Amino acid sequence: MNDSITRAKNTSYPTGKASLVAIGTVVKQQHILDPLRQNVQIEQKVVRHTPTDKLIDALIGMLAGGESMVEVNTKVRSDVALQRAFGRTGCAEQSTIQDTLDHCSAQNVAQLEQVLDETFITHSAAFWAESCQSVRLVDLDLTGLPCGPKAECATKGYFEGQYHRRGRQLGRVLASQFNEVVVDSIFPGSTHLSEVVSSLIESAERRLGLSEVSDLERRAHTLIRMDAGGGALKCCNWLLERGYQLLTKDYSSQRASRLAKSVVRWVEDPRSPKRQVGWVLEPCTEYVRPVLRLAVRCRSKRNRWREAVLITTVWPEEALGLVYLSAAEWAHPDAELLALMYLYDARGGAAETSFEGDKQGLGMRKRTKRHWEGQQMLTLLGSLAHNLVVWSRRWLSALEPRLASYGIKRMVRDVFHLHGRVVLNGWGQVIKIMISATIPLAEWVCSACRSLFRLLSIPIILGKT
Repeated sequence: MNDSITRAKNTSYPTGKASLVAIGTVVKQQHILDPLRQNVQIEQKVVRHTPTDKLIDALIGMLAGGESMVEVNTKVRSDVALQRAFGRTGCAEQSTIQDTLDHCSAQNVAQLEQVLDETFITHSAAFWAESCQSVRLVDLDLTGLPCGPKAECATKGYFEGQYHRRGRQLGRVLASQFNEVVVDSIFPGSTHLSEVVSSLIESAERRLGLSEVSDLERRAHTLIRMDAGGGALKCCNWLLERGYQLLTKDYSSQRASRLAKSVVRWVEDPRSPKRQVGWVLEPCTEYVRPVLRLAVRCRSKRNRWREAVLITTVWPEEALGLVYLSAAEWAHPDAELLALMYLYDARGGAAETSFEGDKQGLGMRKRTKRHWEGQQMLTLLGSLAHNLVVWSRRWLSALEPRLASYGIKRMVRDVFHLHGRVVLNGWGQVIKIMISATIPLAEWVCSACRSLFRLLSIPIILGKT
């Protein structure tokens, strides 16, 4: 009798992440992490925390803004309310989480990929989008992840601003209209995009529901956008044969210079006075499907023209519905030509921006493992963390539209880090959240969370903490 009374006693805990506690409660209520607990089986002795519990602790550390694994001790282990919100009764020490990652095998990586397949299909907006009625935009890109020279598959490659550096490459498939990571995969540092286009797309097909032959109609409404790294003839024809729409830059700069000579009329870019665009008129026979080609040239610092050629299957009138144009640009006589060029330019705000957001907000740049399978597990957990941030922004912005423009870094740094107090009942369940009223974002987040928690009967209030 006394034990039951003691367990039923409510306890109040201070926290520096009251809003993340609210998000964690929603994640727990929707059972988003249940497949991870059930399907990933790591062979390691259990003393206090199971291996999957340690993976969840690492995931919470990413959402809490930890740039390295050691910050789990300060950002998660010291915050009881945050642990309970995600269904944890404690938090493993960071060194034991590192040991678990070192014990991961290729089988565990495959298990976690299956978990992400299930989670993405269940909760993503990109999977359920009606791609047969509009174009679904998918971006492919690589980014360098420098690491120590003794790490597995750490080879010399391209790492921006760091010459003679060793590391790995992260390949990403991004559903750009929803900012959701479809596929994240790591490769040796010397890998080029043209070498991994097929493997990335085949993995993306599984998660987007495009792997069957009967999905050709949905593929025809999926636009693959890449930079020149994926613009090789072999890559383009492989995508075209599978029925996708394509927008990329020609891999060969010499061929681009030759094709630019066939342009009869150059059109000035209203957004950049030193850039011009025009249709390539030379006949095209090397592609398995009809494509359009437009040449773009820019003035260099030495006042010389530098040319590039864009290859696309998107008809110009379709591009008008996929990119923003001002009123003056809509009235331009070559608005369709400009729209195709701007549609390619927009890739800089998609995959490249998502990389920077994850590096700055989720600590992707500094979180590395020497063990190859351990690094793969960290990469997959990072893509899950990215999508959880995106989904939480979607939940909140549906009720508070001013949060819709926030990127990954600002969501983690500002929205998730609101001080307050959390009341837990005797069974460790969140029953009340108080957010400090002195924080500028508190009113926005609190109003959004009130509507979000209406069905859970958990009061969220502003107050002094």
